[in-house]
Amino acid sequence: MRVLLAVAALVAGVVSASLGDLEFQEWKLKFGKKYHLMEEESKRKMNWMTNRKLVLEHNMLADQGLKTYRLGMNHFADMDNQEYRQMLKGFFNRNKAHNATTLLQKTEGSAAALPDTVDWRTRGYVTGVKTQGICGSCWAFSVTGALEGQMFRKTGRLVSLSEQQLVDCTTRNFGCDGGYLDRAFDYVMKNRGLDTEASYPYEDRQWKCRFNPKTVGATCTGYRSTRSGDEKALQEAVATIGPISVVIDAGQVSFQHYTSGVYNEPHCSSGKYHAVLVVGYGTENGQDYWLVKNSWGTLWGENGYIKMSRNKYNQCGIATEPYYPLV
Repeated sequence: MRVLLAVAALVAGVVSASLGDLEFQEWKLKFGKKYHLMEEESKRKMNWMTNRKLVLEHNMLADQGLKTYRLGMNHFADMDNQEYRQMLKGFFNRNKAHNATTLLQKTEGSAAALPDTVDWRTRGYVTGVKTQGICGSCWAFSVTGALEGQMFRKTGRLVSLSEQQLVDCTTRNFGCDGGYLDRAFDYVMKNRGLDTEASYPYEDRQWKCRFNPKTVGATCTGYRSTRSGDEKALQEAVATIGPISVVIDAGQVSFQHYTSGVYNEPHCSSGKYHAVLVVGYGTENGQDYWLVKNSWGTLWGENGYIKMSRNKYNQCGIATEPYYPLV
């Protein structure tokens, strides 16, 4: 009997390993992954198998109602979390105050008049999900998203704007090595315009500045912020103004593999490493959330979006440094 059990366990292990190999090859095809050295392939496969185990275990808890969100094997599945964190170089922490005027602050009774649900996508304020690639340009995508929304509010036309111009031309930022949102808004304001994406397309790397004043798609007369850490003030801004640029802690392994549901991660810090765009808010299965547009393509998250916990003591720092432009 012991021999039979040992053989059965061995066969089960072989079958499991074979299924894992097959899934890994299918995943590589789906995401266009190619490794030129056997050592690299072996390392990436080991990372992938470790992450697969984590995803399966987490989703079992989600099936039991113990987690409010699910994980998946996206294009980060061959990275360990340390490598993934090193990739998040798009925004820098800082202690000094920013230069934006704080305009909206929570007032007594103001939240009661706000709608329960907001989704600016349904009202034409939001362009399709974009992909920043390996360039640490999340700050540029967050800024163009906020400008696109406010220009639509002003003109009634939704025009995709040039992240590449911000990467190439915002000299007080650091191109693909990261940047600050307020410095990007400052640049657009002082430059008297930002080109359209069609005229100045994204290239996933930094080049010489090629701004053309004849193809401007947006202007900016200034920018504002809400009171730092105040989610009610952020809610009021999202409800009454439109999509808002924010910065968050996106470094948790759960964020790395997020695929659906309301992201409730108590280990999230208030450190600001990644810039995104809040395009709405709501409640799902009793969980309040912020509707957030990312810049990692549609194969990450819920077609490129994530629902992040709302009213949980500024989880992941989402209300720490919000901005919106004046146009």
